[in-house]
Amino acid sequence: MTDFPHVEGVEHRYVEAGGLRTHVAEAGEGAPLLLIHGWPQNWYQWRGIITRLAGSRRLIAPDLRGFGWTDVPDGPINPDVFVGDLIALLDALGLEQVDVAGHDWGGFTSFLLSTRHPGRVRKVLALSAPHPWVTPSPDLALEAWRGWYAIPLAAGVIRFDPGLVGRGIRREGVPQADVDVYVDRLREPARASATARLYRSYLSTVTTVVRGGRPEPRSLSPTLLMIGEKDPAVSTKFGRGIERGGDDMRFEPIPGAGHFVCDTHADLVADRARSHLG
Repeated sequence: MTDFPHVEGVEHRYVEAGGLRTHVAEAGEGAPLLLIHGWPQNWYQWRGIITRLAGSRRLIAPDLRGFGWTDVPDGPINPDVFVGDLIALLDALGLEQVDVAGHDWGGFTSFLLSTRHPGRVRKVLALSAPHPWVTPSPDLALEAWRGWYAIPLAAGVIRFDPGLVGRGIRREGVPQADVDVYVDRLREPARASATARLYRSYLSTVTTVVRGGRPEPRSLSPTLLMIGEKDPAVSTKFGRGIERGGDDMRFEPIPGAGHFVCDTHADLVADRARSHLG
């Protein structure tokens, strides 16, 4: 099997699910917790959370389609596709219901999982992610500058400079060796192409939201959204929006944190996973 970066207690396997060969990193025993990574990362971003929670939970960290060590088939790559892939994975693993923690694209995907498959998701911890229940407003429009990076990524700039993706992570203090685990996987042309396809879907989604189209039903799963106060990509103003959803929707800013909170604030993320997910 491929040499994966070592994390104590983690085992690796490939699962055929829904026509996709998915790499899954697993550790621990207990109630299942699905960990969904963001971009430009892969399962390895959860290493600090895995080592802190493996004594009490069964942790399942797949690589999403086109990323990490999962296959890169032709066709669209977006959160709708991720949701279908993850439901197929849960079916293949024989898991009827799970708790979910997701970061960045994985956070947005966790929201969609909970709204479209409410019986499969018990609780959600979303990190560094916008939610799909946005009400367009001048206040949020002023935050549009944060998405500037999506345009060059959608255009495929990563194919010419794979190292570009690691610079923002390094600025938040993540060691170079850990950044390399993310960047090296994206050096493959097919995976660089997957990034371009993903961010083209981002631009399409933003356009739809701005026009007020395709509203998602509210999630029935108790949800905690956490965003770093210094996150350059996702405004904490999204937190105020999610709290309008009712008592089961909560927001907590992370003081002093940027975007890559699983790498930089693993203790806090693991603590909130324990307290919120139980």
